[in-house]
Amino acid sequence: MPNSPAFGQADLTNCERELIHLAGSVQPHGVMLVVNEADWTIVQLSANVAELIGKPLSELLGKPLKLLGGNLDECVRSMAGACSLEDPEPMQAHVSRGDVEGSLHRLAPGVLVVELEPLWFATSDAFTVATGAKELRDHLAVSVERFGKASTVNQLADAAVKAYRELTGHDRVMVYRFDPDGHGKIIAEARDPRLDSLLGHHYPASDIPQRARQLYIRNRVRVLVDVHYEPAPLVPRLFPLSGQDTDMSMCYLRSMSPLHLQYLKNMGVSATLVVSLVHDGQLWGLIAAHHYAPRNMRFAVRAAADLMAEVISTRIAAIENYAHAQVAIQVRRLEQRLVEATSTEGDWRYALFRNPRTLLQPLEATGAALFYEGEILTTGEVPSTPELRALLQWVNDCPHEAPFNCSSVSRSNPELASLTPTASGVLAMRLSRVRPDFLMWFRKEQLSSVTWAGDPTKPHVGDDPLELSPRRSFAAWSEIVRGTALPWTASDIALAKALGLSLADIIVQIHAVRLLIAEHQLGRIRSTMESSHEPVVIASPDGRVLFTNQAFLQLAGPASAECGSLEEVATLFSDPQAVNEMLANTRTAHQPLRKEFSLTRGPGMTLPVSLRAEVVPGTAGAVIGFILIFADLSDNKRAEAARRHLEASLTEAARGSLGWPQRSGASTDADELVNAIFTNVSLAAMDIADSTIGPSVAPLLEQLEQSARRAATLYGHIRSHTEKS
Repeated sequence: MPNSPAFGQADLTNCERELIHLAGSVQPHGVMLVVNEADWTIVQLSANVAELIGKPLSELLGKPLKLLGGNLDECVRSMAGACSLEDPEPMQAHVSRGDVEGSLHRLAPGVLVVELEPLWFATSDAFTVATGAKELRDHLAVSVERFGKASTVNQLADAAVKAYRELTGHDRVMVYRFDPDGHGKIIAEARDPRLDSLLGHHYPASDIPQRARQLYIRNRVRVLVDVHYEPAPLVPRLFPLSGQDTDMSMCYLRSMSPLHLQYLKNMGVSATLVVSLVHDGQLWGLIAAHHYAPRNMRFAVRAAADLMAEVISTRIAAIENYAHAQVAIQVRRLEQRLVEATSTEGDWRYALFRNPRTLLQPLEATGAALFYEGEILTTGEVPSTPELRALLQWVNDCPHEAPFNCSSVSRSNPELASLTPTASGVLAMRLSRVRPDFLMWFRKEQLSSVTWAGDPTKPHVGDDPLELSPRRSFAAWSEIVRGTALPWTASDIALAKALGLSLADIIVQIHAVRLLIAEHQLGRIRSTMESSHEPVVIASPDGRVLFTNQAFLQLAGPASAECGSLEEVATLFSDPQAVNEMLANTRTAHQPLRKEFSLTRGPGMTLPVSLRAEVVPGTAGAVIGFILIFADLSDNKRAEAARRHLEASLTEAARGSLGWPQRSGASTDADELVNAIFTNVSLAAMDIADSTIGPSVAPLLEQLEQSARRAATLYGHIRSHTEKS
């Protein structure tokens, strides 16, 4: 990246771009070796090798790996031949001086990175956490059970900090959650009672540079043993085979930025553990543990910390998607009321606003407005009509993903500052692609006090980056936030989207009826229908196709443009006879029907769809036409397949096909823990599968299976590791 400062040469003006992955040194409690697979020689190593391993650097650089003695060379060769090593794989071996544990990963084709921690070596002041095998398994089993019982994110966060503090013994453990702007907030904390609480404190996004956030996704667990350590440089500084800095992104021992170390020193922190919480491929938050004396952890403990984070991330997905499922229930209830009002009164708009609580309470809004076909309907506390029209113009012109949301209109558009008392926060869902039709919710200005961990407006004192920190003082600093409403949550946004889509669906149906009974309105209604996302076919009582929209043509393919009758529409399906029978039953029974079919998209290619046939009654029992509404079921089928695959995987795991060694007379603790892990996954799968809105279900189930497999692998590492201890 242009203008990116080298590691250790950044200041607070450019630390966002510091090349922290090119550290060129390691923390001194471990040794790093870079090995050329062509001849198994050591081409680069950390300068502390003599102190930790007992072999002078000059005797190892450029020499075969086997000179370290023991079975290390044999272990590395075996793993290199059997694994891809894209991610670090744990290893246990011994060298001439004693036993070591560490990891191995492939830096580039033919280049291996070996990281070793001698088990006989300990820094002068650092305590090493090394939990026994049974104790570790018991702790994991209890923790997984606690996580599975959490029904909210806050409950889960509270369970997490307690579990991590019990596991690692750190003085303070926090769950640090990111908001959409990248700022962090401590939402849970477990601490030594002698320490002041940091619960509820906010940290600006600049505290964690973007490059560091990217590394947290790739390398999920980071440990700092002693903030006052002297880094052990790599020798030579540049990688000999390329002449470039060695990429240490995946290195557990990688040195930390001097700015970050100074940041911790100014907080009085000596040792840290940071574990990533990744949800839907994004960094959702962090488990951050602080200790006020040097502290290290054995691999099994670190792996347990990683496993717990994986289970927590799974539970986060389940909790958030359960909220989406609850939103779907509210949407269906409102949709039913609007449909009933439309059939009895002829206009859904007034029914929508008849009971303000129905529209406002689910979103905790203080006002709402419907902009539809140039008219404005409102409820609750709202701006004046001219202000609303100015707001509509801004929202319509502002590029955004649906739905539009803003918690401070005055900050985003100072020209609309007059809206602050009644509409500081705006959540808007577009109802038409061709007109500025919107349903908007408003929240009044809410004065709030935000507690920062230090004054965010004073990031440093002095000019020397080694003598300053992002904030020298970490005393709580509060500011009164004005011109801002309570931010819209992910659930709020999901509910708004669902309501908007539901209204759009109702609008399509109403316009379809009008198209049949009001020829003079055909032009305007046709425009609305053409722009609808829902594939629709409208037919006369004798089965002539009167209208098909673009969405249907895109769904059914080019041949659908030639269909002049419902019988010809049926030929687009793999089973035309079944479709014709359904349509005939609809005509005879005068009742709506819904079934699943497969559209033919080419030789050997089909598309699963849902077909809903609605009969439109006229006067005296006559039928004036039919409406066919299609829905692409590809995502549903993919979700079903993903769910079946996940269930099969869990069944396979339960039968013991994961390949874990079984011992005669072994404790059942492992089985109980495995059952707890997979029970948690099963519950998460059910919660996710129940969601009909929000993120696509299939990718989440596939991600869930990957998470389950990763959790199982991590537990396999833990068990293998602890049984050898």
